[in-house]
Amino acid sequence: MVEMPATGVAADSSTGRARVLAVVNQKGGVGKSTTAVNLVACLGEAGKKVLLIDLDPQGNATSGYGLNRNQRDQCVYNALLSDTPIAELIEPVQVEGVFVVPATIQLAGAEIELVSSFSRETKLKGVIEPILGDFDFVVIDCPPSLGLLTVNALTAANGVIIPVQCEYYALEGLTKLLESFKLVKTHLNPELEVFGVLMTMYDARTRLSQQVVEEVKDFFDATVFDTVIPRSVRLSEAPSFGQPITMYDSGGRGAAAYRSLAKEVISRD
Repeated sequence: MVEMPATGVAADSSTGRARVLAVVNQKGGVGKSTTAVNLVACLGEAGKKVLLIDLDPQGNATSGYGLNRNQRDQCVYNALLSDTPIAELIEPVQVEGVFVVPATIQLAGAEIELVSSFSRETKLKGVIEPILGDFDFVVIDCPPSLGLLTVNALTAANGVIIPVQCEYYALEGLTKLLESFKLVKTHLNPELEVFGVLMTMYDARTRLSQQVVEEVKDFFDATVFDTVIPRSVRLSEAPSFGQPITMYDSGGRGAAAYRSLAKEVISRD
């Protein structure tokens, strides 16, 4: 197991610049895009101005806000590889205070094209620099891999949120993620910290979920959020309706959990 990265994220609230958070886990199916979409919605609901950048070629965060990936000529790909100002790609959505930079299928080729690009690891950092003063939070939904797109997100961010599902082998693969984290922190972004670890798909009826939470808390210590996200049919359904859970099922357990998470995120800022 790699050495745990340091915690204690440097606050940005006094600088007037956005806190940049990358939601990352190279393991698929852990609730990464669900967390990005719904955390952003709850931050907006709490009065924050938030930008969600969809850096996942699957575009789940884009469709999670009802944006059609197939009806766009431009997306975050154009900011990374065609020098389009990111301000031209920002779109408002149905939640007040929330804006999205969408992904389209174009982004699928970005990993390969970035390989030969100058300053390939810091493209996103340079792209978002001009707009950091316009938002309270920038949340980046990363692809389920540790390729160049994720490295770009880690280089641009000052904190990472790691969703971990309450299932067998929950910590599987996190060694590689933390190794990548440490390399980026050492060589590219010394400000990068673990902002928080989020337990997802929690089932209070099972001993397994409780055991996994205890195991993750033993490993990550104080960085684990107090909020746990329950396993919820409503949370699973909401993306197919192009709505965050705060719109699709505002009074449900999932919405309550993500509102609680947003409060914790704001309190840590």
